[in-house]
Amino acid sequence: MSGSTSTSSRCIPNSSNLQWDPIIQKYGEEKQGLTSYTLTLEELKKNDYPMKGSPGCEDYMHTECDQQRTDSSPLFGLDCEMCLTAKGNEVTHVSLVDAQGRCLLNELVKPESRIVNYRTRFSGITRKILLPVKTKLADIQTRLKKMLPRDAVLVGHSLNADLQALQMIHPSVIDTSLLFARNEGRRFKLKFLAKAVLGKEIQCEQKLGHDPAEDARAALELAQFFIEQGPAKVAELNLEMLLTTERLTEISQNKSALQLQQNTIQRQLNDPPHLSKPCFLDCLQMTGQKPLLLGRQELDSSGLCQSNLSTSNKQILQRALKDVPLSTFSIIQFSLDPEYVAPHLLAGICEKVKVKLTDMLTIYAGPFDESFCLKSVKKEFGRCGPIRSLTVVTETYQPYVCIQYEMLEAAQLAVENLNGAEVAGCCIKVQRPVTGTMLDCDVLIKELELDIENEGVIYVAGLKKSLTETDLQEEFSQLKDLEALFLPRDLQSGKHRNCCFLKFQKSESAVDALGVINGWAMRGSRLRSRKALAPGHLWRWIWQMDHHNGKQRGDSLCEKKEQQSDLEQELRKKLKKLDQHIWKLYRSLQNNTLCVVLFPGVNSMHGSQSGLGLMGIKDDGERSAC
Repeated sequence: MSGSTSTSSRCIPNSSNLQWDPIIQKYGEEKQGLTSYTLTLEELKKNDYPMKGSPGCEDYMHTECDQQRTDSSPLFGLDCEMCLTAKGNEVTHVSLVDAQGRCLLNELVKPESRIVNYRTRFSGITRKILLPVKTKLADIQTRLKKMLPRDAVLVGHSLNADLQALQMIHPSVIDTSLLFARNEGRRFKLKFLAKAVLGKEIQCEQKLGHDPAEDARAALELAQFFIEQGPAKVAELNLEMLLTTERLTEISQNKSALQLQQNTIQRQLNDPPHLSKPCFLDCLQMTGQKPLLLGRQELDSSGLCQSNLSTSNKQILQRALKDVPLSTFSIIQFSLDPEYVAPHLLAGICEKVKVKLTDMLTIYAGPFDESFCLKSVKKEFGRCGPIRSLTVVTETYQPYVCIQYEMLEAAQLAVENLNGAEVAGCCIKVQRPVTGTMLDCDVLIKELELDIENEGVIYVAGLKKSLTETDLQEEFSQLKDLEALFLPRDLQSGKHRNCCFLKFQKSESAVDALGVINGWAMRGSRLRSRKALAPGHLWRWIWQMDHHNGKQRGDSLCEKKEQQSDLEQELRKKLKKLDQHIWKLYRSLQNNTLCVVLFPGVNSMHGSQSGLGLMGIKDDGERSAC
């Protein structure tokens, strides 16, 4: 079973370096039986394997292979190819091989739902191929259940996706994408492992799509190699170095073509050759990827992209829904008609947005005595979060203070916790500015709390600035299901803020954590907390939107609400439609797709507006920022 690639030509790490190999760190150096490499319950759950009692798996079929596994239990390789249907990923081809590599099952399957994308490049499936097929998923489930012995161990590469598509639960699996461990959660592709470890070429570009029997057999042989040779021998293969060498070889092969493309770009930009730098698309080309580009405007792709022009955003969306699943990297450009992107119109809208958000970040507190201690007031209100500015209002009968926070959660905490409290020896009232923009403030706050982006996230203020992230991790370690901690920094000084955001795996755990932290506050703790409302970087972007930094806060309080122009109302409708297009495209993407939405900035005689970027990873059931 050993591959044709000789280890004598490889850079074999010495024994002192082997201890740092992720495979050795995970399994040790000694050979072990196959049961040592099957996924634990925790690993099954972490890697999204279907399990009994898991949400969405209620109707899944269990293989009932519940007999105790031993190192002699039989191995079976499994792989599926899927097409995209109106329901999601559905199986269209399934293969099962035994420990000797013999194919026991190799069946085409007709999905229940309408196919919206055959993904022929990967699945090898076409409409013509599936036309005569009568086999349904239920038929495959029944056959697999009958074929597998009670102590069967399934082997596959990212097998969770196959079992999810098969809607089947199996308790004992070896996942080769996790078996050949890498650092930082990265995974080797099956094609690379087959070539580097077994010396076999699979998933050849000359073939139409992947052969599931070939992939199942490759995954099975990889697992057998790992078990027979042991972790130390696998680590000696130095797979990371092999992968780097392979990529460098690809870059070298593409070098002449890339140089020609760079020269073309240089001539177009009239730049001296020695000043030219490869752009992002060049880098993708160096790795052998050709991005998909869809848009209304002619973009100079220099031959690096599959460029497609469309006449409307609707056409762009239709093309994207069809072509994006077939591309590893896609650039989709939606546009607005020129009359809707006039600089003065955008500047006016941005100013209105900034005025509203500024009002939301601002609170007034008072009245105070004539001789009140401003330092005490700043300290008390500072416990709610970072303060951007604090001024004393003297035009009133008694002094008030106007406090502008950097984060919306801080302003909301001040309103909720300090209204009616005694501060600096005075019983004060805390409120936001009384303006037209604030009439629906409570409704907007509630909407932000319910936004899926803020689910399971809480804001905590009143931290000591001397505490490090490690200190806070330890302090909050007793909070159940804590997944991540974000500690904002001051952009100028680089110092930590006196607040942080905590993200929990479950929204119920976040609610419980709020109760715990606020319980500490009742017993004398400095900490204050509430549900998160928005990411901190949003507010930094808002502050940058205003080109006229000398404009005083008081001006906005005296502004009268202007009648919106017909053009501005029409723009709002266009933007709403555009948002629906982006959301529809996002919903069609596969899970774990990295999405980036960019809103370009504007430079004009009317002023400069900073751009904004949103990034998220697609996950079913969640509406991300993208």
